[in-house]
Amino acid sequence: MEGSHARRSVRAVVSAYVALTKPRIVELLLVTTVPAMMLAAGGVPSIGLMLVVLVGGSLAAGAANALNCYIDRDIDQLMRRTSRRPLPRHTVSPRSALVFGLVLAAVSTLLMAVFTNWLATALTVAAVVYYDVVYTLWLKRTTWQNTVWGGACGAAPVLIGWAAVTGSLSWAAWLMFAIVFLWQPPHFYALAIKFKDDYARAGIPMLPVVRSLQRVGLESVVYTALTLVASVALWPFGMSFIYGVPAIVLGVLFLKQAWDLYGQARRGEKVRPMKMFHWSTTYLTLLFVAIAIDAVI
Repeated sequence: MEGSHARRSVRAVVSAYVALTKPRIVELLLVTTVPAMMLAAGGVPSIGLMLVVLVGGSLAAGAANALNCYIDRDIDQLMRRTSRRPLPRHTVSPRSALVFGLVLAAVSTLLMAVFTNWLATALTVAAVVYYDVVYTLWLKRTTWQNTVWGGACGAAPVLIGWAAVTGSLSWAAWLMFAIVFLWQPPHFYALAIKFKDDYARAGIPMLPVVRSLQRVGLESVVYTALTLVASVALWPFGMSFIYGVPAIVLGVLFLKQAWDLYGQARRGEKVRPMKMFHWSTTYLTLLFVAIAIDAVI
């Protein structure tokens, strides 16, 4: 009986630390990293290098998210969406979360430094610092443009993957960065609409909190259109119709979702943002799958 209780306690602790890393967000970052590496290599890069970048990138993203949980512990307890995270529930102490995040950051930096190159390592460190210092500590709490400028760290894995393969950055790498960077506002605006009251309660100036839903919908349309433009701009850089056609079709469907959201807000109807949110995730996944297939074929 005592052994069973001990095992449950260990599982609960492990689960709490895993939750600090926000694994769903890490998964989404990896979806963009692997295709970027494949395009950079013109096929399948070294399996060893891919594993290093995936492990190192996962640890770096987990570190950034754990440190984010530490920094945001004051507002997480005020929001229903985040109130069940380990720190608000007191399953992990703030000090332990801080140490955990710093250790993950150190391990990821060492791993990238030993097995990749200085550029990929520097980009990895910069992404963690940007997310936790620039976005979490500053942008998130002070400006409604937090979602836009915070997108730089979310798009960084594309550059990290490319740099790990080539040791440099090309126009194709920057265009993939632009795709992910421009994709993030409509993706996260949809989530912010759903949890608007949560953000307002915590005093976070997300766009749906400080501007009308019509304004949010219009910005979603603009950034989705720019995402489509960036995705098509990548086509001439060594890509074939295997990527180009899906890029156009998926982009148009994504734009339609944004337009529908804007139309609901403009007509004063009940806005249903989660359809847009889920489709945006599908869009990015399928687009980068197309990049990977094109790179191999």
